[in-house]
Amino acid sequence: MEELLNYFETIPSHHRAMIIVGGLTLFWLLEGIMPLFGKPYKKWKHAVPNIFFTLTTILVNLPLAFLLLKSSDWVEANSFGILNWLPEMPLWLYVTIGLFLMDFVGAYLPHLIEHKVKPLWMVHLVHHTDHNVDTTTANRHHPLESIIRYTFTLIGVFIIGTPIALVMLYQSMSVVATQFNHANIKLPRKLDDILSYVIVSPDMHKVHHHYRLPYTDSNYGNIFSVWDRLCGTFMKLDPDNIIYGVDVFPDEKKNNHIGELLKQPFQKYDKPTETPKT
Repeated sequence: MEELLNYFETIPSHHRAMIIVGGLTLFWLLEGIMPLFGKPYKKWKHAVPNIFFTLTTILVNLPLAFLLLKSSDWVEANSFGILNWLPEMPLWLYVTIGLFLMDFVGAYLPHLIEHKVKPLWMVHLVHHTDHNVDTTTANRHHPLESIIRYTFTLIGVFIIGTPIALVMLYQSMSVVATQFNHANIKLPRKLDDILSYVIVSPDMHKVHHHYRLPYTDSNYGNIFSVWDRLCGTFMKLDPDNIIYGVDVFPDEKKNNHIGELLKQPFQKYDKPTETPKT
């Protein structure tokens, strides 16, 4: 465990890029072997805006990376944050608690807030207006959302007292986890169900991408599914009944056009339609 943290404390940028590209490639290939939905779509054309937003996310995060480093150094030097206030414990437990707290404060909570605050929802909308959710959808985030998410991550570092090694480990796990749970892959139903008790599985997360409430406002988890179960935001829906997108933004052509997506947060807010739970 110590060797793992030492690696992530100084992980080279090109190694982080390899994790992103490697995960994307792996799940892209698996989608061709065991697809969840059989609806034909032009996979490469669909991927273009999603890859574009993956690149903008990287470009936004790069100049802000020093803030993460400085924040992590400060909380360690000043013994600030939850992890620094806890009694001494085995390293494996320290890492586990840190990862779970980062997943809650830095991912689950901001995701929930983005759905509840109208201006933030309009920014987050770009992620939800994908009509063919697959592994490339994982990093389909408007540049403004990249900044918003980064801000929440910084807040999480201060609240939790997260060292930079743990931040880098969490972010690497997060990249692969989101590529996995967005991937258009069909796992055996029982296996997916079992996985959903620990991590966010593909079937679990796809419910979140259903085009109508209340399903859109559920299953906010990033890596671990425990937060949705504890906070009452966990929902199930038969994958065969899931329709991707957002009901008040139904134009698939516009929703796959980079220029239109960049303008999407500034359009008029329309309240989504709510459908009865099944």
